Amino acid sequence: MAAQFGRRLRRGATTTAVAAAAVAALAASQAPAAPQTDGGADDRTAAGATPSEDSAATGNSPYHTDLPPLTTPGKPGASVNLPVTGSAEAGIPASVLAAYKKAETELAGTDAACRLPWQLLAAIGKVESGQARGGKVDADGTTLSPILGPALNGQGFALIKDTDGGAYDSDATHDRAVGPMQFIPSTWATWGQDGNGDGRKDPNNIYDAALAAGRYLCAGTRDLSLAADLDRAVLSYNHSTEYLRTVRSWFDYYKRGTHEVPDGTGVLPAGTGAGTSSPSPTPTPTPPGSGTPSPGPTPPGHSPDPTPPATPKPPKPPTTPPTTPPTKPPTPPATLGSLENAGTGTLTATAGEAFAERVKVRARSTTGTPFAKAPVTFAVAGDTDTRFAGGKSTVTVTTGSDGTAVAPALTAGEKTGSFRVTAVAGTAKLRTLTYTASVTARVADTLARTDDKVLTAAPGGEFADPVTVRAAYKGTGVADTAVTATMITDAEKPAENDKGPYFKDADGKAVRTLDLTTGAEGLLELPKIYADETAGTYTLRLTTASGATLTVELKVEAPAA
Repeated sequence: MAAQFGRRLRRGATTTAVAAAAVAALAASQAPAAPQTDGGADDRTAAGATPSEDSAATGNSPYHTDLPPLTTPGKPGASVNLPVTGSAEAGIPASVLAAYKKAETELAGTDAACRLPWQLLAAIGKVESGQARGGKVDADGTTLSPILGPALNGQGFALIKDTDGGAYDSDATHDRAVGPMQFIPSTWATWGQDGNGDGRKDPNNIYDAALAAGRYLCAGTRDLSLAADLDRAVLSYNHSTEYLRTVRSWFDYYKRGTHEVPDGTGVLPAGTGAGTSSPSPTPTPTPPGSGTPSPGPTPPGHSPDPTPPATPKPPKPPTTPPTTPPTKPPTPPATLGSLENAGTGTLTATAGEAFAERVKVRARSTTGTPFAKAPVTFAVAGDTDTRFAGGKSTVTVTTGSDGTAVAPALTAGEKTGSFRVTAVAGTAKLRTLTYTASVTARVADTLARTDDKVLTAAPGGEFADPVTVRAAYKGTGVADTAVTATMITDAEKPAENDKGPYFKDADGKAVRTLDLTTGAEGLLELPKIYADETAGTYTLRLTTASGATLTVELKVEAPAA
């Protein structure tokens, strides 16, 4: 950039000779003659928004226009591990080259359909920053000093007011392009990456910047093996036909061969050209006889023409480029990155009942944003008869716009114990979450008699009608419920009575407390009850471990005369 190199200048008046030289060099390097612009309609459905021309990663900042040498750096196909020989321009600093190749590998694993070649990153890095100023980076890949573009203040460049409080570009008034790949802060806020795994997203780090540039170029459904998609990607980075031709020229050059050089020894651009986001048309030479040429110095030995030349028209004042308002950063590419719990509570229910909680997951893209329209398969696993609604053990739900998918409600079966619920998303690489759930047995909440007969006996006799009760949970009988039956003295302060009605144990002895268990449907018929010689009204109390209680009145009285 201009502030560091003294070479990335604002576009000024370029001479016809320089323009002609650039055209000749492009032709010699086999650069594309008619690049396809991003104006054509794309007949594919994009998985994510493609960066538009108006939201270029660099803010359409200036760039280096140096072209590669006319001689090829090596034979075709020898571009991976060439020795440290050949053209100096074909040498890429070690850390910078490693960052480009690492980004290519990462994209091959997460967005293989894009087919990003590392040579494209190298071409953009060459044009944007001269390969991070010839590889002047530390051991972690961070530039030794910031690489900043000019303030995007509308004075010859786009007007982009500050979006980062000067955090990245040290300018709290206007944005500047930052780092080896020259991202403007507003774009970095969306596309920034941690390419070297240090937990930070730093546009001044070549690993972070190269990976971010790769994801930006791969946005949407682009296939960079297609010329049209590659052209669109480069134009989205800096919308300039001159920029595209320059990048394409270096891209073709690097594909023919490169080699690694030590960090800090890369070749810096010579700066013979100047670039801008909006290149002016090449000056058109004045045809002979079509007008009066501008006056020049009088050749030696000749008298000046006595007729004064026509007064030239004053030059038009420079046109201020239109103000470009900051644009909303494009949506990151929709590539599934992770699956996480979205707030699922404890999964437990009583046998036969619906679970109060439902399994919730959230899918995120590789950039951390919510991932919509991702199929998530929920499955019940383990020794259980618990099922989703409709009796299904497996269901598939698609994530919404917030990346969230919620499984249908679970209904517990009769089998108690623990089981698992899994959530799986993804195709090439599966993302799985596992939840533990449990079903508990029904516990009686009521204990009631099955009839309302008055229970009486004569002194020294026995009660003719049996006492039958039913333990239930929400109206459903609960078998195997432990019930304690006790003859008590007082319902307010219950204590075992020492007189009145009683049971008999196996030896025929009188007992006034028994431990019993309900049978099928929660029914329990108490053993026969006897009366001693003491007349009166007595209380039989029945209780369960879960707290259900029932009191039964027993009368001991002589029969009527």
